[in-house]
Amino acid sequence: MRHVDSFEIQPPTPPSHNGVPRSAWARARRRVSRWHRPYIALLLLLDFGAAAVASLIAIEAFDQSRAGFYNADVDPTWFHTVAFVLLPLGWMVTLWTNRAYDRRYLGLGPDEFKRVIRAGVAVVAAVSFLAFATKTDLSRYTVGTALLGALLLILLNRILCRFVLHVIRRNVRQAGHRMVLVGTLPECLEVYTAVTRVPAAGLVPVAIHITDGYAASRGVQTPVPVYAGRDILALVREVGGDTIAVCGSASAEPGELRRLAWQLEGSGVDLVVAPQLTDIAGPRVHIRPIEGLPLLYVEEPTLSGPALLAKNLMDKAAAGLGLLLLVPVFLAIGLAIKISDRGPVFFRQPRVGHEGRTFRVWKFRTMYVDAEDRLASLVDQNETDGMLFKMKEDPRVFPVGRFLRASSLDELPQLINVLKGEMSLVGPRPLPADDGDFLGDVRRRLLVRPGMTGLWQVSGRSDLSWDEAVRLDLYYVDNWSLTYDLSILWRTVGVVLARKGAY
Repeated sequence: MRHVDSFEIQPPTPPSHNGVPRSAWARARRRVSRWHRPYIALLLLLDFGAAAVASLIAIEAFDQSRAGFYNADVDPTWFHTVAFVLLPLGWMVTLWTNRAYDRRYLGLGPDEFKRVIRAGVAVVAAVSFLAFATKTDLSRYTVGTALLGALLLILLNRILCRFVLHVIRRNVRQAGHRMVLVGTLPECLEVYTAVTRVPAAGLVPVAIHITDGYAASRGVQTPVPVYAGRDILALVREVGGDTIAVCGSASAEPGELRRLAWQLEGSGVDLVVAPQLTDIAGPRVHIRPIEGLPLLYVEEPTLSGPALLAKNLMDKAAAGLGLLLLVPVFLAIGLAIKISDRGPVFFRQPRVGHEGRTFRVWKFRTMYVDAEDRLASLVDQNETDGMLFKMKEDPRVFPVGRFLRASSLDELPQLINVLKGEMSLVGPRPLPADDGDFLGDVRRRLLVRPGMTGLWQVSGRSDLSWDEAVRLDLYYVDNWSLTYDLSILWRTVGVVLARKGAY
């Protein structure tokens, strides 16, 4: 951390130009963060190989006489040229035109995969049109297998490459975008906290340029150097940045942001705007320009409708099937609990559910029967903040219970709550009902049914602070979607196997 005690305050330097037209073919070379060049080259190679392998699989899967051309044996050279050269090249060109290789979409968010799927649709349309226009006799099975196989393999390549990129960003702190934050100090620090929360995103703030003056920031601790009164582009070059993030009200003066965009033309520096609108996911945010003014529309959360009906049906079906399949597991766990400590197999506790309704949650008992009586003597050893009591080495937990907690098997009986409609597979965790009323932001968690797993659980579980857990739960409520639920369920598998934050 640094103290803001001194600045290099210089009079602002006039921009070197104000948007002088340049050749459309001229591309500014980026001074740093050139990780995307070898990464894109690798993607090009893998995408070409994926399309060629898909063609080979399609040919091997069907008889040679039906492999693409019905008369392939007449001119095998042309046939193999189309299958292993022209079609893969067509994939690469279509991916390129759909900006699937644009560094702004690589390694972060769903846009990269959406562009790949869009390119796949375009390739199918192009092949269909060419076959119709040239009256080429094609095998629908072979061509369909080749195109669908290529799309799946390309998506798999992107997933694997993104995984490797995230590992490099987390462990080596390389292959990222070096950002200079511009705005008032509180706004910049808020953006700093948001972008550094996920190292895999590759956004690395390297400097802050404040716009509210030195006096407002004297003595404040900052994680990166702070500057004031500097020419932005000169500062970016000095600190080795490649991205400028305008935070909050930094662009409050009319025309200021536009002039900054002019100044950055031809510099190879990206310009992004970080409005004071945190924890709102992309699907709820839409930009609608009106007379040259880009208005940022924020839609209401979707907490009803067909998607919610599908979620309820999925919950009931999964809970019913899970309870039937897990009967042997339940019997084995129940026997182990009875041998470890005489008492009930299940533990039921009042919890607050949807819209404040109280229900009793089902769990396998993991503590000795006198656990509640011993709680008072352990309160001062609480290792978490907020409304929950947690200890990594809680003496009230018996050995089998410790295993059940670490493996999350103690949560399986909550399938009963899901089947009864009191809980969902995914949602905020239900909190004890004896902690008083839910006040302030915490009460918003009650807009949805609590879940067996949730964003809190897949992001750190008990290792997170109370404030961070509440923030994640509110983010889930504000940005819920059925796809998001499926993503959390998939991530839950890895978290349970790794036993992260379970105690």
